Amino acid sequence: MNENSPKVELYWDVGSTNTYFALKLLEPILERNGATLVLEPFNLGHVFRVHNYVLMDEPAAKIENRKRDLVRWAEKYQLPFRFPSVFPIKTSRVLRGSLAMRKWGLEKAYVDAVMAAYWERDDSSIVEYAGLRHIVRDLGVDVDEFETASESQEIRDQLAACTNRGLERGVFGVPSLLVNGELFWGKDRMEFVEDELRRSR
Repeated sequence: MNENSPKVELYWDVGSTNTYFALKLLEPILERNGATLVLEPFNLGHVFRVHNYVLMDEPAAKIENRKRDLVRWAEKYQLPFRFPSVFPIKTSRVLRGSLAMRKWGLEKAYVDAVMAAYWERDDSSIVEYAGLRHIVRDLGVDVDEFETASESQEIRDQLAACTNRGLERGVFGVPSLLVNGELFWGKDRMEFVEDELRRSR
């Protein structure tokens, strides 16, 4: 990581459709602006429980419209997105796994892989370590070491701290992007993110 390059902090959760799109749309912006991505796992399920929010309790018409809108985004940007047959999912193991993968310098590659598994291949098995094993193995990491690290108290504490730090900084959902202290929420804020990066240059 170039310490002098502008940074985009991305609070993410694998269970978020909009995080999937944000990761894809952010890549060319980072490249154009010589910016560095900092991934911040955010336990959205925990936050929902704290606020007594149940996603699937929203009006059926709103949920159906959201699904149709996601298809529009996928078509517009030619992404192989498909809405999974199991939704929502428990994401804490995936999130802890991303922190564990920092040890091997493979956090971004891991996040990309789990996003593709769930949002492109309808693979909800990633909620369990058995479903993550092939991803971890393909990245060249010993699966037993990965699971041990992911289950460690150190990693559990890191995820809690990252989520709580996000809340303290005003993060209320994902994807949330922080640039120069400015918070941008959602996949449709990329123009503003790039504007802020240009100002920082």
